[in-house]
Amino acid sequence: MKVFKRVSRDLALALPFVAVGSIAMAEGWDYSGVTSGIDFATIATGVLAIAGLLAAVYAGIKGARIVLGFLRG
Repeated sequence: MKVFKRVSRDLALALPFVAVGSIAMAEGWDYSGVTSGIDFATIATGVLAIAGLLAAVYAGIKGARIVLGFLRG
């Protein structure tokens, strides 16, 4: 019985916070004020440039291994 009283008390204390949280989250978060000043195009261009450079390096290494494999065989 003691456990039941504790659980019911905890539930009674938690319900108002759940109700307020669900009302606040019904509208969703608005990040437009934070993200309006950020230009992701330049970041994406930089990431793609680095990825392209890495792909060229790895392709060169793979090509060198293939050519060396032909020379050994």
